[in-house]
Formats: sequence, C-alpha cells, structure tokens
Amino acid sequence: MNIMLFHSTYGLRPAVREAADRLRAAGHEVWTPDLFEGRTFDTVEEGMEFNESLGKDEVLKRAVLAAAPYSERGLVYAGFSLGASIAQTLALGDERARGLLLLHGTSDIAPSASVEELPVQLHVAEPDAFETDDWLSAWYLQMGRAGADVEIYRYPGVGHLYTDPGLPDYDAEAAEATWRVALGFLDTL
Repeated sequence: MNIMLFHSTYGLRPAVREAADRLRAAGHEVWTPDLFEGRTFDTVEEGMEFNESLGKDEVLKRAVLAAAPYSERGLVYAGFSLGASIAQTLALGDERARGLLLLHGTSDIAPSASVEELPVQLHVAEPDAFETDDWLSAWYLQMGRAGADVEIYRYPGVGHLYTDPGLPDYDAEAAEATWRVALGFLDTL
C-alpha cells in the first residue's frame, strides 16, 4: 500500500518517522512530507501558533503538492491530529484514494463531499478535548452521508496524542493496540 502520512501540529517529530518505519516494516511504501519545513515544537500551543501563521490554505497547498506526484498510485491518506484533518481533506477530494487512517483527529466535511465506499478508520482518545463526543457523532453521520465506510476506535483515559512516545500523552498499551488494529485495516485495503 502507498501511504501519505502527515504530521501533527508539533511538526515532523521522531514519532512520525518511527510510525512510518513501522508501516514500512509491514510492507508499505510511506511518505512523510514536512509541511512545516523543518520546524518542530515542544508544545501544542507553539505548533498551533505557527500553523495559524502559515494559514490553513498554505498548509493544505503544501500537503496537496506533496501528495500530487503519488496520488495516481491510489494513496492511503493518514495523519496525526492536524495531519489527520489534512489527510481527511485530501482523501475526500481524491477519487483514487484507497483509504483513510486518522490518528487523533478529524476535520470539517464539505456538504458536497462524496466518495464511493472509502474505507476510513479513526483512533481517538476518550474523552478528547479536540474531538468531543458531540463532534464525533456529527462527523460520523456526515462521513456516512458522504459515502465513507467508517470505523471508530476509542481509547478511554489516554491523552490526545497517545501514540507519540515523546509527549506526556503517550500510553504504550493504547499505542500498541492502535497500531495492531491500524495495520490490520491497512492489510484489508
């Protein structure tokens, strides 16, 4: 499988490279574009401030340009938190998308979004201040109306970016469970 993996608002940290290596070890080809051009951040606030300074359109443009050379191969779009929202936007706009793997995040869905049974898997903390229950319920219904085939996995008591060993949110047990399920999902595509 060809996977385009987008980093979180923290930037292209070692955890993203480690995740890509894990996916490669499972036989996938993986690209990890650096949308922040080498900048990484120690706090979510710093990362969000930098992301906002670039602007949503610029970050999305960088993501589109990174994915474009590979999209005709039929990509699985994936990402962490902010990267998941970017992955979702690109997957819903790419008729050749093979799947969507969302780790810790989702995004708004355009009313006109339409896909043909796009396989989608979301892994998210429960509760998660960035992905509230009401938001996720509405998101799930909208994704279904758009034609996506969605699976949601919730992880009680963990922090938002629980798969990143370099952050306080890290939870080894939940991270391993996430990767086990995600790798199984990728094997079905």
